Order: sequence, then structure tokens, then C-alpha cells
Amino acid sequence: MSSELKSERRDSTLVLTLSDPATRNTLSEQLVSAGIEALNVAEADPDLRAVILCGDGGNFCAGGNLRGLQARRQAGVSAQVQMLDQLHQFIEALRVFPKPVIAAVEGAAAGAGFSLALACDLVVAAEDARFMLSYAKVGLTPDGGSTAHLSRVVPRQLVQQWVWLAEPVSARQLHAHGLVNWVTDSGQALAEALNVAKRLAAMAPNAVAGGKELLQRAGEASLTQQLASERDHFIENLFHPNAAEGLQAFFEKRPPHFK
Repeated sequence: MSSELKSERRDSTLVLTLSDPATRNTLSEQLVSAGIEALNVAEADPDLRAVILCGDGGNFCAGGNLRGLQARRQAGVSAQVQMLDQLHQFIEALRVFPKPVIAAVEGAAAGAGFSLALACDLVVAAEDARFMLSYAKVGLTPDGGSTAHLSRVVPRQLVQQWVWLAEPVSARQLHAHGLVNWVTDSGQALAEALNVAKRLAAMAPNAVAGGKELLQRAGEASLTQQLASERDHFIENLFHPNAAEGLQAFFEKRPPHFK
């Protein structure tokens, strides 16, 4: 049975679960396509404030299914190019999605599973979660944007070690580098992610989206470009109704009620 994407609404949060426990939730074309579609639908829902990506059965995602990879290798280059392009569309969809995306990681996050976690805005990981760029073990190189995301934060020599030797990296190690936001007890990653999503739901959604967009552009923009972008976002949000509510709530010493 190929992997599937389960979807569950929890108040203002959408929980997307990668599901194929027998293979530690490896990826399939159907799952990746469903992920892209789920984000498109979620973006249009004004009542939905955050998305959580997690895995079924005690693991996050073991990356690509090697049997499927072997079949595509036998089918020819175009079959694998199609799968990679679809995966990379999912990665980009996560990065540009205007609402917070939180990875809740238990167990293994290997190969493209590691890449999916890195593509999320925030990461909650269980103490015993293990992250691995496992490609070298079968003679491959990384995909899913993992080298881009890691090389911007972690020293090149350390990323090179992970790429070449496919060594498991703990949640605590990634937390030390700022790539994991919260480390929880085993089995508590989803609960903590839901708690974070609830906190985010109390924030002004327009400001949350604007903050994400600013950070997305910051790495490639010059200081002058980024300052101009910050000015434009600030003005846009200052004259949004949520700013009026936020300022009024501050003066009245009460929690704001953003829409």
C-alpha cells in the first residue's frame, strides 16, 4: 500500500499526517500531490491559522520509498524527474504558504523526511527523534532543499559530514543550531505543536503572514531592498483593522481579538 496523507481539523489548526507506518511513512506521488492540494485549500480558509505536519506510528518520515525509487530507475529518467519536481513543488509550497507550518517530529526524519521538516517554519521534535541525510548509504545525493536550508545555518564542514557519512543527528544537536525550536518528551511532539499553533492563532494573521514573507526574502535581498520591504509591510499592517484592534487592546489593557 502506498503512503497517504491524513487530514484532521483541530479548531483553527490543520493536522496533516504522513501515513504508511510499515515503511516509516515513506513518500509517494499521491502523498506529495495531496500535500500540495491540502496547502492550497488551507490557504483559502480564513478560519484556519496554522498547519502541523507529522507522521503516523511513531515516526515522521523515512524519505523516499526505495522500492519505488528502484522502479522509477528502471522506468527511466523522466519518471524520477517527475517525482523530484513534485517533491520540490511541495517543499516550495511549504515555504511560501502564508500561515505558520509546524513540523511535529517523532522517531525518524530521514532523507526527504529531514528535508520536509527543514521546510517547515517551526520544528517541535521528541527527545528521541533522529534526523539523517541518509542518501549516501545508497549512493545518492540530497534532495528536497536540505542542503540549502542546512548550509544557511550550520557550518559547511558539519553539513558535509552529515551529507557524506549519513550520520544520525539528534533533536538536541539541531536545537543547539536553532533548527529545532522545542524538544519534548517522546510521544509529545504533536501535543506541543498544537500548543504552539494555539498561541499563533491568537496573533494577527496578516502580521504573521507578513513576518514570514519578510524572512523569506531577507536572505537574498540587499539591506536597502529589505528596508524598503519592511517599510511597505509595516505601513500595510499599520492600516489594517487588526492594528486598530491591537492598539486599542493595549490601551485598554486587555487581550486583542484579531480577525
